[in-house]
Amino acid sequence: MAKYVFVTGGVTSSLGKGIIAASLAKLLQARGLKVTIQKFDPYINIDPGTMNPYEHGECYVTEDGAETDLDLGHYERFLNIHTSQANNVTTGRIYQTVINREREGAYLGKTVQVIPHITDEIKRRMLLLGSDGNYDVVITEIGGTIGDIESLPFVEAIRQIQWELPEEDVCVVHLTLIPYLKAAKELKTKPTQHSVKTMSENGVHPDIIVCRTEEPLTNELKRKIALFCNVKQEAVIEAMDASSIYEVPLEMLREKLDLICLKKFQIADIKEPKLEQWKIFLDKLKYPKSKITIGLIGKYIELQDAYKSILESFIHAGAACEVKVQIINVHSEFITKENVAEKLETFDGMLVAPGFGERGIEGKILAIQYARERGVPFFGICLGMQMAVIEFARNVIGLKGAHSTEMKEDATYPVISMMEEQKKVKLMGGTMRLGAYPCEIKEGSLAHKIYGELNISERHRHRYEFNNEYLQQFIDNGMLATGFNPETGLVEIVEVPTHPFFIGVQYHPELKSTVLNPAPLFVHFVAAAKQYSEKRIAHKSSAAVIR
Repeated sequence: MAKYVFVTGGVTSSLGKGIIAASLAKLLQARGLKVTIQKFDPYINIDPGTMNPYEHGECYVTEDGAETDLDLGHYERFLNIHTSQANNVTTGRIYQTVINREREGAYLGKTVQVIPHITDEIKRRMLLLGSDGNYDVVITEIGGTIGDIESLPFVEAIRQIQWELPEEDVCVVHLTLIPYLKAAKELKTKPTQHSVKTMSENGVHPDIIVCRTEEPLTNELKRKIALFCNVKQEAVIEAMDASSIYEVPLEMLREKLDLICLKKFQIADIKEPKLEQWKIFLDKLKYPKSKITIGLIGKYIELQDAYKSILESFIHAGAACEVKVQIINVHSEFITKENVAEKLETFDGMLVAPGFGERGIEGKILAIQYARERGVPFFGICLGMQMAVIEFARNVIGLKGAHSTEMKEDATYPVISMMEEQKKVKLMGGTMRLGAYPCEIKEGSLAHKIYGELNISERHRHRYEFNNEYLQQFIDNGMLATGFNPETGLVEIVEVPTHPFFIGVQYHPELKSTVLNPAPLFVHFVAAAKQYSEKRIAHKSSAAVIR
């Protein structure tokens, strides 16, 4: 039977429950156990698919097309495995299931209540992944903070599971904050005490307390927390702020978080963790041989979580190329013809980010034109690829009214458009192409060089496509389509072969980048930017010698 770990948070949000959960999972996986992680979110939305990135950050898409919480990205990046719809559950999905059953008469006329009907459905989903014998350990992260009204049904479900299952099958990890008061020069444990007290009043008591802190915890402080929160001192774990999230597993290894869990589970004779590849990655990350600057052209740049997977993919690719990748955010809404050179001239490469809607579109087009005409390495993802198509249509082919029907329904030249069968769908999200789709790559293309194979699979999240009615005009003028969906013939990849590095993809390669398998497109883009940087440095040096 599977063992179950529940990770809760106290005092404040954004402490890093997902990173702690992923780190524990990584350590248990490195010891030879089969581990998976799931996230239970307390919001009533069915999923984050219709949420503004400013509300929720990035919407992460799984292989099976589920729009999920961004923490699932951390799970995949740490564990190097695929998650699915089953790994992310929301309050909205729970209530929708129960209400649908009630309408079908499944409750035989009984009054449907939070307890037992809602909590029973929560428990069913919490235990589902561990019911088929595929996993030794199932880690469940509970969104929100202890004390939140919306999280109470999840906490009650954990209480019932603790009561129903053998004690050695359940472990509760509570992540909390130990604030440092600079004026008093002290770490304060009272918020943690109150958090654990509130949790205990709801019937759940933590087995392990992980303390997020800016300053080291002394043994005296650990003893105090253990005494007042009724846990063993060894189960009070220090989680110091780290320079990279990828250092956290090694910190948790040092604090013996995995061993404490294994002791609670009564699992003995476990092998030592195999983390050699992880340590090599960290070594390359910490000690790069050079540095490049990439301009991230987007319109949600105020919130870094809006492009979380892209930022993490650059970390993976940077380590692979042994280069420090500095990301400079540029708000596309404020790029104009007058300032485009000033804003972009220092970059070694430019990535035009995905998104929806017309805001900031013209700025993205100007940035792409700048990169194309000056030979700056360019990488466009989803909307970024579509804007590259529009820019090329306008400024090279001469289709001055070229646009996407997403922004301009009556565009003179709709080079980006919605497929006919999609236009009939009215439900929000129903027109989206979601999840993994195959792509056939043309032999000898840049994409072929990057992937090293002709048949790939990548994840999608979009509803507008390259309009194949204009394909021949693009080919005749120098922009090639080098990747196609084999079933529909839809264009997935475009390139400009005369440019040093110019590629746009309709899919989201950042969603499959992991520590051990960085996305090939990001690795080659970083390598191209590095080469561009070296040429610029050499050019400046030779110019200085001539003077």
